[in-house]
Amino acid sequence: MFHKSVAWCRRNMPTRESMESNRLLRPVAHRVMEPGLWRFNRRSVPRGVALGMVAGFLFPVAQIAIAALFALPFRANVPVAALTTFITNPLTTPFLWFLAYRIGAWVLHSDAPAIVQPVAEATDWLHRVTGALGWLWDKGPAFALGLVILTSVSAGLGYALSAFGWRLWIARKWRHRHAPNRV
Repeated sequence: MFHKSVAWCRRNMPTRESMESNRLLRPVAHRVMEPGLWRFNRRSVPRGVALGMVAGFLFPVAQIAIAALFALPFRANVPVAALTTFITNPLTTPFLWFLAYRIGAWVLHSDAPAIVQPVAEATDWLHRVTGALGWLWDKGPAFALGLVILTSVSAGLGYALSAFGWRLWIARKWRHRHAPNRV
């Protein structure tokens, strides 16, 4: 399973050329093509994971381009930042948004039910639209706070886990390199 995941990541990881030809990144292509942003090392990979999670959670559109732009000032790995944005997709986003709302409601001590509009009132399209906007206006602060908390915790956890994973990977490589030859 791990090898299939690595193979999928390698196939879908953006290349320098694809980023250079992207019309959204053309104004900053000279910065994006800097070799240090494409090297995999112990500092740039965890930064890329954290920034990719921030871009993936907070921005519903253009996540890859935003993650690449975030990677520039933080000297993060651009492919890792772009690939990490795939943590949010059409299958995971509703669950993450619901979790963000629940976290925000818990922090703000908002015990109101998630749906407050009676079914009989929602018979007309105008009532539906105004009801949805009213619900969003009422629940927006809890959702926004929860999203910021969820993003911060996930980015910090992603940074720590990827730094720890990098350290384990290097330690394993070092052990195999310096292991006595048993022939």
